[in-house]
Amino acid sequence: MIPAEKELGERKVSSGDIGVLAFLTLLNFLNFVDRQLLSSFANWIVPELELTNTEFGLLTGLVFIFFYATMGLFMGALADRLNRTRLIAAGLFVWSALTALSGAAKGFVSLALPRMFIGVGESVLTPSALSILNDRFPQRWHGLAVGIYGMGVPVGVAGSLFTVAYLEPLLGWRGCFYLLGGIGVLLAMVMLFIRETPRRNQRGEAQTAERPSFKEISQTLSAALRASPALVLVIAGAITANFVMGASSFDQLWLVEERGFDRLEIARTTALIGVIGGVLGNLVGGWGGDVFLRKTGMGRPMFLAFLLLLIAPINVAFRIVDGESIWFWIGLGAIFFQIGCFFGPIFSTIQDLVPSRIRATVVGFQVLAIQLIGIGIGVTTGGMTIDWLAAQGSAEPYSETLLIFTLISLGGIPMFFLAGRRFEKDRQALLARWPDA
Repeated sequence: MIPAEKELGERKVSSGDIGVLAFLTLLNFLNFVDRQLLSSFANWIVPELELTNTEFGLLTGLVFIFFYATMGLFMGALADRLNRTRLIAAGLFVWSALTALSGAAKGFVSLALPRMFIGVGESVLTPSALSILNDRFPQRWHGLAVGIYGMGVPVGVAGSLFTVAYLEPLLGWRGCFYLLGGIGVLLAMVMLFIRETPRRNQRGEAQTAERPSFKEISQTLSAALRASPALVLVIAGAITANFVMGASSFDQLWLVEERGFDRLEIARTTALIGVIGGVLGNLVGGWGGDVFLRKTGMGRPMFLAFLLLLIAPINVAFRIVDGESIWFWIGLGAIFFQIGCFFGPIFSTIQDLVPSRIRATVVGFQVLAIQLIGIGIGVTTGGMTIDWLAAQGSAEPYSETLLIFTLISLGGIPMFFLAGRRFEKDRQALLARWPDA
């Protein structure tokens, strides 16, 4: 058993804790359904609005992610100071209303404008939600709780594809945007009735001190980054591993254009495989990371490094083999498994390595780093690379681009391994430096 675990892990989990986790997971699911609608409807939106791959890459990349990522840091700082449930309700209302408005887009500009501010609304959820979950669940279950919340990522991606497969024939792509935006507005009203969770420090003790100022939050974050090599390695590894997640925004176009699938049929199949692979990844990453930490004393990122190393050959093969190969379908499942297993070990680790009073801020900082550098650059340069390769006469510009970004993403594995080795040393240093953390 790792040091201080008894002290951190004695609190019981109540039905109320589980209920809050379930509702926040539902919101995260809706978050990623809405976010991925553009990518999932690529085979409808790109030709109808006459978008280039570069324009599409900007819409799914920097146009959205710049505002999402930069505002995420600010919203994280707000969540460390204000009522988090009210903050989530406000963000949910904004992104849902603008998702509905996106359904009326007529071209690049009219889709880009609401897309910017959808990013602002969505930036509220994860820093606030993970801060709440960290206060509600004992340290020994942080990875699993965050992993369950993270199911919203792969299942939300799959949910957007189910929307394509089953609702597009009934409502059209525009009607799907209207419907999902309306559902989000209703859930924002429900969120207003959920009470704020009492805040706790790393030892599980209730916090009674005044909320820190923005200056104090900034200074503490800077000090925590300087004091913890493991924290820096986790952030750097997450950025690197997510380059391929950005480029994967082009997957539906790739599957239709270069693997020859019907756009409705492959959306349906991808969604089904995505649910299975994503949920399995979240459970293995979250629960497995917790068990690994308790049994070995080494951090959850090391467990993640082993998982990613195991599936790396499958991910590479997925981009090379044809659509009839068994390795193609195994690789499709492995992509969603990787998305799922990533969430629990990463976000629970970064919250364990910083003082509790900047918990939401550091999640916002992690989101900023992953989204703006990893996914944002990945999807934007991915679109540019595809257009450039096509102009050079490449027969499979999508396949070549996605393979390149898959190989780049493997660079995150050694960073996660080293972060896992440093984790316990850095956590003990945190508790020594900030005794009230």
